[in-house]
Amino acid sequence: MPKSEMSLDSRDRAILRLLQADGRLTNVDLAEKVNLSPSACLRRVKLLEERGLISRYVMLLDERAAGLSGVAFVLVTLDQQGRGALDAFEAAIQRHPEVTECCLLAGAADYMVRVAYADAADFERIHTEILTQLPGVVRVQSTLALRSVKKTTALPV
Repeated sequence: MPKSEMSLDSRDRAILRLLQADGRLTNVDLAEKVNLSPSACLRRVKLLEERGLISRYVMLLDERAAGLSGVAFVLVTLDQQGRGALDAFEAAIQRHPEVTECCLLAGAADYMVRVAYADAADFERIHTEILTQLPGVVRVQSTLALRSVKKTTALPV
């Protein structure tokens, strides 16, 4: 069943909201918060995992505390847009942990890449040694974020 066709009741939605806010909630605590028995709650969570709605559990780091005080959004244009060129670029970008997100675009640029960096020298290194050296890249246009106004990993469920 495609994710868009999944029907969720209010308890499923509550479970998802709570786990998005705190993925370390124990099943007992989660069950109490959604007014279910622990076994019924665990069954629901397992079903949400099996259906692919819960894709994985992660720990989020604070970028500044990790020494990455800068964020840049980089528009990347390739010399070709054929499947081979896109595949080569996408495989190569996976190897760089400085790239925290990469999206294929419809528009003037081919990709938008989110980069986390420590300082100006670090961003220059990423720009010259990584981004401009990726397969097929003919142009990069960077925009530096001054500060984050909103950042969330939670989806509206």
